[in-house]
Amino acid sequence: MPLFRTPPVIFPFFGYRSPTRLRIAARALRSRPPRWDHDSRFAKMRALVSHFASREVAGLPVQLEIRSPSGALSRHAGFTDDEGYVEFDLELDGWPLADHTEWETVCFAWNDGSGARTAEGYVLAPGASAELAVISDIDDTIIETGITGGLHSVLRNWKRILAQMPAERTPVPGADRLYSALSGGPASPGKHLPATRHPFFYVSSSPWNLFAYLTTFMRSRKLPMGPLQLRDWGLNRETLGSASHGEHKIAAMAGLLAFYPDMRFALIGDDTQADLVAFARIAWKFHGRIAAIFIRKAGEAHSPEEVQAKADIVRAGVPLWLGSQYDVGQEFLAEIGLTHDEEAEQIVATVRDSGQEGDAAATA
Repeated sequence: MPLFRTPPVIFPFFGYRSPTRLRIAARALRSRPPRWDHDSRFAKMRALVSHFASREVAGLPVQLEIRSPSGALSRHAGFTDDEGYVEFDLELDGWPLADHTEWETVCFAWNDGSGARTAEGYVLAPGASAELAVISDIDDTIIETGITGGLHSVLRNWKRILAQMPAERTPVPGADRLYSALSGGPASPGKHLPATRHPFFYVSSSPWNLFAYLTTFMRSRKLPMGPLQLRDWGLNRETLGSASHGEHKIAAMAGLLAFYPDMRFALIGDDTQADLVAFARIAWKFHGRIAAIFIRKAGEAHSPEEVQAKADIVRAGVPLWLGSQYDVGQEFLAEIGLTHDEEAEQIVATVRDSGQEGDAAATA
């Protein structure tokens, strides 16, 4: 190994499992664990830029160790690809789920050139009693980006994008209260990650480079933790084109619904990246599986395609909420069957305490 060369480090992403399958991925980089406690603007920008100027490690042998609920240990081998990613999609022999949702731990092992190294990973296991899960967008749904107006908005908000640490970023008002309510409360404190009664999954067009940044933001705002479905950005039309945002989200959501065929899902997004259109397609493809759709109005006037998507969602029989503020009320909750659950009471209390008057509209 060349002198002073940073050794490879495995950075695990969040995984998830069912009784019959387990999925988890990681990335090998020549990088140190990220720090988010910088004070100077220069240090903040250097920290953020370093996440995009990643030094991937290709062809690295990686071993994943998993332990079944009965205690049996199994090992699975893989290699990182050209971008440093290693993915494991494993069949399980009927591993039972606990009654309540919880995070389980796995172990990644590799050799960094000077010896054996390990890193702990986390796998979300929805509880056997969990009949509802949530799939949420990230940008302008839980975190303000200010870049919905194209290149001009990006230039105007460069400090927010390149010079703010996770705890400094502005959350979407009310998101923490709504998400806490929809989570159904804590299911398991967990050793490292708390689990919520209703499992959460996040789908975004942001790159995998921002995984640590986004999860740190979520922790700082006490949002429910869950697996993230991000993208590998490349300098090509397929990655950077506007149509690719929706296609990525549709594929990710469809994969989750197929992975958990006995679970219903609530979808949360905004109207800045065609979430309405993507959600409408999912509502029709998985008829009867979508419990509700929440859309935060953050963009410009809806396009004809989005107007049609709203009508399609209603025709699919899925309750649709639209509002510029997360002021979900009793009428909408009645439509999605939450009025007798404790989380519904929390949502109603949230609306009352916030004192907001929104333009939410519920249709069925």
